[in-house]
Formats: sequence, structure tokens, C-alpha cells
Amino acid sequence: MGSRYGLEIRSALPADAPGLAALLSAAGHPVAAPVLAERIEALRHGHGTALLALEWGPPSGIVVLHWYPVLEQAAPMAQITTLLVAPDGRRRGIGRQLIKAASQAARMAGCGAIQLLAAAEGNGLTEFCDATGFVPSASGFVRPLRKKG
Repeated sequence: MGSRYGLEIRSALPADAPGLAALLSAAGHPVAAPVLAERIEALRHGHGTALLALEWGPPSGIVVLHWYPVLEQAAPMAQITTLLVAPDGRRRGIGRQLIKAASQAARMAGCGAIQLLAAAEGNGLTEFCDATGFVPSASGFVRPLRKKG
């Protein structure tokens, strides 16, 4: 998708599974690399994507995005089901770049809004969502993808 200051954002590939497994495990979500490779491949052929943030080694972050039709709007809705940045990569703009890339992918899929599924806990998520244009909703945070005009 692009790079900024040595940070590359691109689609996850099954070959990225070992590095992603380490990132997920460090965050308390262990998944075996072979299983993760299968899931990445399935996601690549469905209605969604997984985007990686890469610097000079293993993945620094990941965002997983799905889109689907909804009854209340003409355009599909995009949902971020996973947003994770490695502890040593936090507060350096990686999460913001992942959100930007996810929004671009959702726009390309024809989505009208993007939703971040997460509980507003005391981990700085509310402030992050505020800073990236999301507003609280019933099941997390949401923001439109197109400017109203």
C-alpha cells in the first residue's frame, strides 16, 4: 500500500504467519503459525483483508478488516476486528497509519463507513479513536469514509 518513514503497510501473506504468530502471542492471543497462514489465505479470498505494518524486522502491527452489506445504508459497512501494534511500536504513528490504510481499503471496496469493534477500556483507545476521527457507537467506534458535501 505504501511506506512512510521506513514503515511499509502491505497485505499480509501466508509467509508472514511466523512473525504474526509472535506478535499475536506477545499480545496474549496465541495462534499457531500454520493455522494463521491458513486464516490469512482464507481472508485474502473473502470480503476482507489483513494489512501489516513492517519496519526492519518482524511485523510491527496488523489491522484486520472485513466488509459486508447492511440494511440501514446503501454502501457496505467495514469492520476492523483486529488492530494491534507491538509494544515497542506504540505512540509512533503506526496505529494511525494502519487505520489510514484500512480506510483506503474499505473505500476501494465501496464501503461508506468503518467501525472499530472494541470496548472502550482504560487503555487509551478512546483517545486514539478521537484522534483518528471515530466516534463512540453501540458496539465500538465508527466513522464515515466519505466526506459529506
